[in-house]
Amino acid sequence: MARTSVRQMWKAKLEGNLAPKAWPDAPALARPAFTGRVLGVDPSLRGTGLALIEFAPGRTPVLLRCLTVKVAPRASMAFCLGEIHRAVAAFVVDFDPRHVALEQTIYVQNFQTAQILGAARGAAIAAAALQRKEIFEYAPLRVKQAVVGQGRASKDQMARTVMALLGHGRALAFDESDAAGVALCHAFTWRG
Repeated sequence: MARTSVRQMWKAKLEGNLAPKAWPDAPALARPAFTGRVLGVDPSLRGTGLALIEFAPGRTPVLLRCLTVKVAPRASMAFCLGEIHRAVAAFVVDFDPRHVALEQTIYVQNFQTAQILGAARGAAIAAAALQRKEIFEYAPLRVKQAVVGQGRASKDQMARTVMALLGHGRALAFDESDAAGVALCHAFTWRG
């Protein structure tokens, strides 16, 4: 019997072809697949990735739009945070996602770096919260496990897997593929 990869199982689940395991006398473990749009956000001060993905039962997820919010190195922190806030708010207003999913701050040894990443996340969260969107946060390890199947996947592995899951032909920038990965993780692991 051939082994099924994690990617094949997620694809089957999204297409509605994965039946729950049947155990005698066990309660039903099936849960409905996530339906709707998710805005995935990979926050960073100078290169925040945004990816809007639509999920529908029996269909492959569709990447509706993606963007990397790039800010010049000489721009002030306040300007950068304003650009992140503006971009996230525009996505939320224009596309009305059901949920917003963000990557949590990674462990960093430098306190100043942690502060900067936290500020970037705060700008994105504030933009979504002001539009009354539900916000979910996922650790990078969890995102990689849900999308690639292993928590120590490289950025290149993540980008390739995201493209395969979305059936997308164009290579995405790493920030955009990371944001798409967060949105996919949310849909794959959401318990509604």
